[in-house]
Amino acid sequence: MEYRKLRVIISGGGTGGHIFPAVSIARKLKEVNPESEILFVGAQGKMEMEKVPREGFRIIGLPIVGLQRQLTLRNLANDVQVPFKFVGSIARARRIIKEFKPEIAVGVGGYASAPLLMAATRMHIPSLIQEQNGFAGLTNKMLGRKVQSICVAYEGMERFFPADKIILSGNPIRPEMHPYSAAEKREGLEFYGFDPAKRHILIVGGSLGSGTLNKAMKAWIEAGCPGGEDVEVLWQCGKYYKAGIDAFMEGRKVPGVIHSDFISRMDLAYAMADVIVSRSGASSVSEICATSKAAVFVPSPNVAEDHQTHNAMALVRRNAALIVPDAEAQEKLLSTALDLVHYPARIAELEKNAAAMALPDAAQTIVDEIYKILSK
Repeated sequence: MEYRKLRVIISGGGTGGHIFPAVSIARKLKEVNPESEILFVGAQGKMEMEKVPREGFRIIGLPIVGLQRQLTLRNLANDVQVPFKFVGSIARARRIIKEFKPEIAVGVGGYASAPLLMAATRMHIPSLIQEQNGFAGLTNKMLGRKVQSICVAYEGMERFFPADKIILSGNPIRPEMHPYSAAEKREGLEFYGFDPAKRHILIVGGSLGSGTLNKAMKAWIEAGCPGGEDVEVLWQCGKYYKAGIDAFMEGRKVPGVIHSDFISRMDLAYAMADVIVSRSGASSVSEICATSKAAVFVPSPNVAEDHQTHNAMALVRRNAALIVPDAEAQEKLLSTALDLVHYPARIAELEKNAAAMALPDAAQTIVDEIYKILSK
């Protein structure tokens, strides 16, 4: 395939789960042709307005806001503004398209992508959307019939989108996420100061952290770490909870547990882990498949359409992961993870099945689909 210079608008954001795939697609577009021009469009005040420029890409913010489901006065005031800001964002998106003159528009989900993709399809700009989750988001479901292609991460997405438009691409992931060698595992253990003779669990709460995972860890530590005599844990508690966890750990002698708000070498953390405990956001699930790791997922209940449960169940149904409901995590999570970490045959089975679900070349697949659309 000839990768000619393109002008591409990429829109979406609001969470890291939307931003990282968008940046990965942009990087791959620049990799195949460094002369391509890429413009991001996001939501004013959201994290993409900081993260995207750090990656070296230009971004313009729309005044759009999302609906808030929890009933509070503040949220009601926000929701009253939604239709007016949506209409204003479509008008702004039309002006951006006229000025930038893209050959194609790419949406990665989240409410920030809706006005841009709606404007683009109305202006007959070829368009593609990427759906990261096993349960399609409202924005992408709305746009599915209007775009040329829909790149998805899971099988069975015909219930949300026209079957003839679906491309099974997977989710773009960080390039350092791959199946790790024994040497890389040893490097990870050495980096974190762990004992190679013990078993190792990585608990990933995300950049802000997970209150549920933290409560489960605290309950286990308060109980004296039962079942953890030969286990070491790397616990990423998140920056939102760091001060509270520091206070909790002060004065406690828990030599097998290292806690941190942020993990700088996530590749080495994955490499050293025998078992990973994680929320089941789209990127996390894709990375666990790509690294061929055994995982215990605790889906967040605080997401639209309960999509984290759908993400986790896509693996659970294939015997590629375990699941513990959020409401049961404090009681069952650590015992489940400890049972698994002491069962090497079961770990090997989960690793093999997770690896079979990996789609590590997602960014390249999506970029190739962009070029195919434009060659028609």
